[in-house]
Parts: sequence; structure tokens; C-alpha cells
Amino acid sequence: MIEIERKFLVNSTDFKKEAFRQTRIVQGFLNSHKERTIRVRLRENTGYLTVKGLSDQKGLTRFEWETEISKQDAENLLKLCEKGYIDKVRYEIKVGDHIFEVDEFFGDNEGLILAEVELKNTTETHKKPDWLGEEVTGDLKYYNSQLSKQPFNTWNQ
Repeated sequence: MIEIERKFLVNSTDFKKEAFRQTRIVQGFLNSHKERTIRVRLRENTGYLTVKGLSDQKGLTRFEWETEISKQDAENLLKLCEKGYIDKVRYEIKVGDHIFEVDEFFGDNEGLILAEVELKNTTETHKKPDWLGEEVTGDLKYYNSQLSKQPFNTWNQ
């Protein structure tokens, strides 16, 4: 139940040629407090309810609990979410022994592309593909819960 992941900016769309799966995701937040977030996600025709805890000091680890819910339940819960939502396509790319999840955002976050890789422990290493850019692990503005409230297209205003 402890999630260990690193997050990166993406510097090109070359990852799309390497993807073995892509999925449309819409998600909102029932609660986006920094100490706990409750996310509702609709991924294709399946819903998910996820609770995440406070990240460690480096932003590398945090508690995560997730359960599958019906599409109808997810659609109904999305109507109750805080203002702002996330609309993205997730690409999954195998790089060495890891799967990178690359999110291309749309709507108010259009133009932002982020990659995440989950690790087994905090010292585990991973291969870095050419399209992987600057690491932003722990930078709160790149958390989806924050992007729903302070979207990418408002950052320069």
C-alpha cells in the first residue's frame, strides 16, 4: 500500500511510438487536502476510487489505496467532485524492467506531458529513455490534485 514513484517532464512525443497501450482517463477529486486526497477516476469503462496519503519529504513515497468501482458509480461520484478535473491519455511504455506511464494532458492542462515510473524501493534504479526530461518528483504543482485546481495553462499568468 506504499507507492514509490518518480515523476518526470517529457521532452518529446517519441514515447508514443514505443507505447504498448493507451487509455483515456478522466478524474476528479472528492478531497484534495495535501495530507489526504480522494480521487475518482474513470478509465475507459471502469471506475476507481483512490485514497492517497501525505508524501514523504522528497515526494518519493506515500500511502495509496485503490478499489475498482462501476462506471456508473464513477460517473455519479465525478458529479460530486471539487471544481476542476483532469482529462488525459495515459501511454504505457516498457523501458528495461519498468513500465513508464506517460500522461498527455488535455483541457486546461493541455501542453503538459508527465512520466511516472513505480519502483520497488527508494534506491532502485531504472533506465532513462531519451524522451525523459527533468525530474519533478515531489514538486506539488505537478500532482494531479493540484493540476485540477491550478491548471498548467494558468502558470504564466
